Amino acid sequence: MTTEETNVDLKDAETRDAEPEHAADPDPAPVPADADATEADVSEADLDQEEQEKQPMTGGGDRDQDAPSAGEEEEEEAVAAEKNGSVKLKILDEPEEVKFTGLSKEELLRVAGTPGWVRTRWALLVVFWLGWLGMLVGAVLIILQAPRCRDLPATSWWNGGPLYQIGNIQAFSDAQNLKGVEQRIGALAQLKVKGLLLGPLHVAPADEAVSLRFEEISSDVGNLEQFRGLVQAAHKKGIFVVLDLTPNYQGTSGPWFSNISVTNVAERLKSALVFWMNEGVDGVQLAGVERVAAVVPSLWTDIRAIIQNGTEERPDKRVLIGVTERSSAEDVSSLLSSTGVDLLISRVLGSGATDATERAQTVQLLYSSHVQTKLAWSLGGRAEGHLASLVGAALVKLHQLLLLTLPGTPVLNYGDEIGLMDEDTKFPRMLWDSDEELNGTLQEERAERRSCRRFFRAVSELRGKERSLLFGDFVLLFNSSSSLAFLRVWDQSPRFLAAFNWAEEAAALPLSHAALPRHATVVHSTNSSALPADSGVDLTELRLGPGQAALLRFPYTG
Repeated sequence: MTTEETNVDLKDAETRDAEPEHAADPDPAPVPADADATEADVSEADLDQEEQEKQPMTGGGDRDQDAPSAGEEEEEEAVAAEKNGSVKLKILDEPEEVKFTGLSKEELLRVAGTPGWVRTRWALLVVFWLGWLGMLVGAVLIILQAPRCRDLPATSWWNGGPLYQIGNIQAFSDAQNLKGVEQRIGALAQLKVKGLLLGPLHVAPADEAVSLRFEEISSDVGNLEQFRGLVQAAHKKGIFVVLDLTPNYQGTSGPWFSNISVTNVAERLKSALVFWMNEGVDGVQLAGVERVAAVVPSLWTDIRAIIQNGTEERPDKRVLIGVTERSSAEDVSSLLSSTGVDLLISRVLGSGATDATERAQTVQLLYSSHVQTKLAWSLGGRAEGHLASLVGAALVKLHQLLLLTLPGTPVLNYGDEIGLMDEDTKFPRMLWDSDEELNGTLQEERAERRSCRRFFRAVSELRGKERSLLFGDFVLLFNSSSSLAFLRVWDQSPRFLAAFNWAEEAAALPLSHAALPRHATVVHSTNSSALPADSGVDLTELRLGPGQAALLRFPYTG
């Protein structure tokens, strides 16, 4: 149907609506014979339309070939509607909402190729690389301006903590044998002991070289199975075991018997060393090393090689410790070089060096001549006795602090951690705490032992953690006949100042050094009432009471 025809129909409909009286007339005027459609035709068309609507919709394949197409049906409906005087309006469905899913690959390629996008991309790349270059330059400047860190020095396990010497197995525990020592390994681990010096244990009748049996443990102290259990228990706690194999340790003719017997004894020692190395010992201690090294140098070279050279089974470094009775710094330095031992225990800090100035000079000479891993510091031992008996009970903590802060390896006798005193023997019975009730005097003594042990444990633990105390430089600050002060310094680690006063009266220690700040903090003190821990100290006015020592700390400041 055309637009003009539709408009005509609409006007006709309006005209009919404007004449209601004709619509109600029961006898309408007859329609002329030449009209487009008769009333019968209209009725027939309506019936045809209703009949078509009643027909079911079928697929294209089942539809009758004579059935009108969809377009023909719409045209017929339109004709019928025109004849009926009505118009059908088709309402379209609302369009579906359009969603933006981004640009396609082709659209992206077209956008990326535009000059504007190319310029933007290059600008972003330039900004990125400039930022990255700026960060790189900043990092390089920080590294260049930062202070250089020193490489860690070559260290050995025996420099990591104190060596604890048990020269008499029977005196050390109630069991009086090696099993008793094994039962006390936990207590030694609490003291941060790094090595255990045992014995001698072997069969060696006094001054009888022919009866010497290096590979046999004396029945008085235990047996080989107990020794193996002790070594295993110590290793589990990180404690190394060093065996004293001094040949004539119970005689008076010298540690190697007579000069005539040195060759034979040294030869027998070689095979014994292989035996004990296979049993798991981590080193050997020998007294009188200067004698055997001078009399039979070739055999001494073999002995050193067996101990010091590692194997595939035992790649860990094993230590050869020499013991000498010499006390001068020059002699000890010379023996360290000539004998080739890893450590040399001497009397340089013993009774022959009671003057603080002499001690300071001794330490300075040995420190300037040898690396720290070769320096050993000891007060007392099998021949000398215990620390408390040598220096007095009141100065035990002072000397504990001295041994644990000097550069090198501290060597202590069993019981030195509690101030054990010698009585009628240099191997007194070790005192262990118990829960038994004690009277007033004994309670005071036990309290003092516990205090002494706590102090030793605290300083020993600190030494094992702080690099300045482990392998730091030694800087002598001040010394007099009765007082001493030195620094331990390592790279950018905290610094430690150790100060000592042996006098019976208070002493002022004038300290002056470029590395010293104005103030330092007390870490440990032998008199916590006078210098409590964590208190500040003015280093320009450092004063120590009678027989007092202190360990101070201050930070690295660049």
